[in-house]
Amino acid sequence: MILAINILIVVIAALSVASEFARTLMMVQQNSYRSDRYNRYLSTSGETTSMPKMCAMLLALASLVPGVPTIVSLPVLGVFFLWMLLRQWQLQKTYKHPVVWTARVKRLFTVMLFEVMIVEAVACVLYTGWLTPIVVMLFAWIASPAFAQAALWCLKPVEKRINQGYINDAARILRSMPDLKIIGITGSYGKTSTKHYLERILSEKYSVCMTPGSFNTTLGVVRTIREYLKPFDRVFICEMGAKQVGDIKEICDLVHPTIGIVTAVGPQHLESFKTIDNVQRTKFELIDALPSDGLAVLNDDFEYVANRQVENVSVVRYGIETRPQVAFSVSNIRYSASGTEFTILTPDGELTLHTRLVGECNVSNLVAAVIVALHLDVDKRHIAYAVEQIQQVEHRLSVKRTPGGLTIIDDAFNSNPTGSSMALDVLASMTSGKRIVITPGMIELGDEQERLNVEFGEKIAGSADVAIIVGQYNREAILRGLGSPDGVEVHVVDTFTQAQGILTRIARSGDTVLYENDLPDTFK
Repeated sequence: MILAINILIVVIAALSVASEFARTLMMVQQNSYRSDRYNRYLSTSGETTSMPKMCAMLLALASLVPGVPTIVSLPVLGVFFLWMLLRQWQLQKTYKHPVVWTARVKRLFTVMLFEVMIVEAVACVLYTGWLTPIVVMLFAWIASPAFAQAALWCLKPVEKRINQGYINDAARILRSMPDLKIIGITGSYGKTSTKHYLERILSEKYSVCMTPGSFNTTLGVVRTIREYLKPFDRVFICEMGAKQVGDIKEICDLVHPTIGIVTAVGPQHLESFKTIDNVQRTKFELIDALPSDGLAVLNDDFEYVANRQVENVSVVRYGIETRPQVAFSVSNIRYSASGTEFTILTPDGELTLHTRLVGECNVSNLVAAVIVALHLDVDKRHIAYAVEQIQQVEHRLSVKRTPGGLTIIDDAFNSNPTGSSMALDVLASMTSGKRIVITPGMIELGDEQERLNVEFGEKIAGSADVAIIVGQYNREAILRGLGSPDGVEVHVVDTFTQAQGILTRIARSGDTVLYENDLPDTFK
């Protein structure tokens, strides 16, 4: 009986360690398998000093003190591991981006388990008894980030060789399609929406392939080329994301774009970029990579786009407002229940369009897509038809109505200072009922995060009737920005579930609800 209980405890401990390893690899994966990025996450997340980690550390240290193992017994450790296992299963329901069990993750997981087995073998040689393997697993549970880092280091040459093979194959495919028009799109925000809009418009004339979802890293682009690009495609639209200097250059060295769009340069991912100048330098790696006969399409509504001189390639600058160097601008923006009507002022005259989309940010993204479409000789009638048909990109200022009469403005993806301000402008224009904003604020803004969330709170005060602030990440900053606004009802909650409860209680037909940003990082 005792043997069976001991075996059961060992099994529970092993499952708990495996589950913790999987959770660790989830964050390693979200940080692009880069040790430096993962270390930055660890330094700011508080994960290594969480309550479960501290409890585990106390148990581990107590087990090493002579005479204490009578207290830190197998049943005690078994209860701890069972608690952690059940907790992990519960947390899995809240993960925003669960670990994807790719071949690489499986390799890392296998190496991490092998590392534990080596430590177990050494420990069992030195110390006998049932407690030894359990204590080793306790230390492995605590040090799962270290085991992951060790696995990354061990597999680095393997992954480099595998990835290079994929990259070489993608390069071969591109060489076999010399007439393929390759368009790169980057920006602190707006690149995904612009990609979708451009794909829809160009599809009126060409067979188009675009990077799906958020496949905007080098390996994401490689996967797109190898799995999605067809021999008959005429245009390849490549979204290029970056979290550090050199990321976009790496993609350009592979795909060699001839047209480049920079949708914005702003304070996004400052935790990794550190300065706005680094953001600018990285985004313009796309423009610097263009050939002399290429085309750069730049959004001059952003200071760090407008002040960047470009001399290596022809440039078309655009913006919502008319300025001396802006070739394409916008006038007569009119919102209605059916969407937005606006006029693009082009060097060759005016082009009036209607779209189901709302918000100046979406109009701006459409202008960039129209510029490229005109450059590639898409007929204006086809452009107008495509713009009319464009569907809203999920979670990016998309508007829908519920059967109960609520208007939902969904801007839950990756909120940023410019986009959130525009979303609040759209909310402010809704006058049929209460205007409600639900938000945890903005993240990944480095040293600017507090100041920008204070400004965000100030903007909410002038745009909403009800503000529901979720979580603790930016609570104090937003509340400071809100101050004591007249007529704004403020609620503070810990979770989106609680926010939904308040919304259910206060919302009525005709009200408008803006979801501005989702919870950051991992959780829903």
